[in-house]
Amino acid sequence: MISEFSSDRSGIRLDVFLSDKLPGSSRTAVSALIKAGNVTCNGIVCKPSYKTVVGEVISIDIPEPEASDIKPMKSSLDIAFEDEWITVINKPRGMVVHPAPGHRDDTLVNALLYHYKDDLSDVNGKLRPGIVHRIDKDTSGLLLIVKKNEAHLKIAEAIAKHEVARSYYAICCGTISETEGTIDLPVGRDPSNRLRNTVIRDGKRAVTHFKVIDRFGKYSLVRLQLETGRTHQIRVHMAHIGHPVLGDQLYGGLRKDIPVKGQLLHAYRLGFRHPVLNSDIIIEVPLPDDFKSILEGIGYKNGEIK
Repeated sequence: MISEFSSDRSGIRLDVFLSDKLPGSSRTAVSALIKAGNVTCNGIVCKPSYKTVVGEVISIDIPEPEASDIKPMKSSLDIAFEDEWITVINKPRGMVVHPAPGHRDDTLVNALLYHYKDDLSDVNGKLRPGIVHRIDKDTSGLLLIVKKNEAHLKIAEAIAKHEVARSYYAICCGTISETEGTIDLPVGRDPSNRLRNTVIRDGKRAVTHFKVIDRFGKYSLVRLQLETGRTHQIRVHMAHIGHPVLGDQLYGGLRKDIPVKGQLLHAYRLGFRHPVLNSDIIIEVPLPDDFKSILEGIGYKNGEIK
């Protein structure tokens, strides 16, 4: 996978610069990529100590991990629902879903391999066993995992037809004036920063429905529902209308008065038709403790969120 973007700072060590630009990647992992010749600055291979220049194009070739490198990891799973065909996991904030550079042994997939061994679908290959959709590393909440290939294909078809209901809570920056609304704007790769997506004319159609639950002066608590599921969709859409998700470094949601790393976005509700039993399933989980603490700190006093 090749990521490419323009440098916006001068005089910064390349390994330091890239470890800041690649969320979840350590400086050691980034240095290894640079030393292996996987990073170029204006087409020239550089050393980790190279000092960046504003405007130069930095290209990073991030290799996919080999399937044989993916090892089971003993880790507890918060299981919200399970039967012989599917599992629904309540993923903690900070956990990467599948192995990637900087995260080879500490992902949800590593934990799934330890817990379920070979009882996971392989439709998406050996690197993503059981994975039929994803949520970002710093997004917490519900993720559907599939054990059987037959069930995987049916769930994937339902997601493609927008028949899987995915609802979120987010704390967004600023006071959102509308009580509710729909953002129907195409999302695609940001041509100036390959790590980001953006609203762009030739992107894929993306639809996000939102409802404001409460306002706290500088912040708003919002309930969102995805109609489509583009990468970073909620984060991109909310940033585009001037209200990025609080804590979202990539899309402008960092605030000095709130010491949090990673976006405050929680997938609290998942609704779908069982791929084998054809019964309707609706699963909800509460907000994680860190999300609740931030809410209380900014003045939320309306009790339990429903």
